[in-house]
Amino acid sequence: MFPHVRLRRLRRRKIIPLLTETHLCSDDLIAPLFFDEQADEPVPILAMPGQYRWPVRMAGDVGTRLRDTGIRAVLLFGIPSVKDADASGAHAPDGIIQQVVRAMKTACPDMVIITDLCACEYTDHGHCGYIGECCDGFDLVNDASLEMMQRIAVSQAEAGADIVAPSCMLDGMVSAIREALDDYGHQEVLIMSYSSKFASSLYGPFREAAGSGFSCGDRTGYQAPVSNRREAYRESELDAAEGADILMVKPAGWFGDIITDIRQLGLPVAAYQVSGEYSMIKAASEKGWLDERRVVMESLISLKRAGADLIITYFAEDVCRWLHESR
Repeated sequence: MFPHVRLRRLRRRKIIPLLTETHLCSDDLIAPLFFDEQADEPVPILAMPGQYRWPVRMAGDVGTRLRDTGIRAVLLFGIPSVKDADASGAHAPDGIIQQVVRAMKTACPDMVIITDLCACEYTDHGHCGYIGECCDGFDLVNDASLEMMQRIAVSQAEAGADIVAPSCMLDGMVSAIREALDDYGHQEVLIMSYSSKFASSLYGPFREAAGSGFSCGDRTGYQAPVSNRREAYRESELDAAEGADILMVKPAGWFGDIITDIRQLGLPVAAYQVSGEYSMIKAASEKGWLDERRVVMESLISLKRAGADLIITYFAEDVCRWLHESR
């Protein structure tokens, strides 16, 4: 007790680095990227300053630049030229993501390629599978949509994806995808499940970026309520039992308790710092209200402290540069 115990001794400037409990490095980071089948040049995403919809022809260049910055993994989203009720562009051999995966693997084969596995960017209604009449009215039809996810997973794996990341929050999605991948000889492809994905208000900028807004209803029938901690844990627990290799919490910043919870399941945990989190920091920084670099680093350290092994963030390239500068 005081005066013998003085915690401020631990906070001497030259002592602090020796006693830092939580560290962030470039290997922790995954960079999300958007590719637009109709784009000829990079298209700025207005709601996400500094982010772009990239044309397919630049996939190799973008991957190489990120790799040279220190990024080891990317998460790919595609915006197709044509959408339909069957999300056919998501599982076409020459689909937007399939083209990007092949180009990026050729340009930088050491990059870990993760593909978002969902249908919302590809359906004409913006939902994550087939929709129809359910017990509470028009909603996502679960079991039929699992077959769609299987087709998408196999197509992405055959294009060269290292990890597929189902984000649809369908019951049974991990076991269905694992079965399909194994049946087609893709036992080495990992599944990073969006296992605890919440029906959050923070996805708005993403829907502009990915063109994935829905034309009817909402996603509260399949994404978890933000109020339900135990339910979110059960979602990840079930996905772990079904064969997920990596679990995920989305969004990240307001859900540190969920990250800490699901880390107890023993699998690697990814935290997705989503578009709304990115855009809020950007907007406040542009106003001069916050120091962008310091706030970003604090936000990511907090996710690591909560238990995240991997962090998906639109700041990934900037953070790698800042980490290099601070060495």
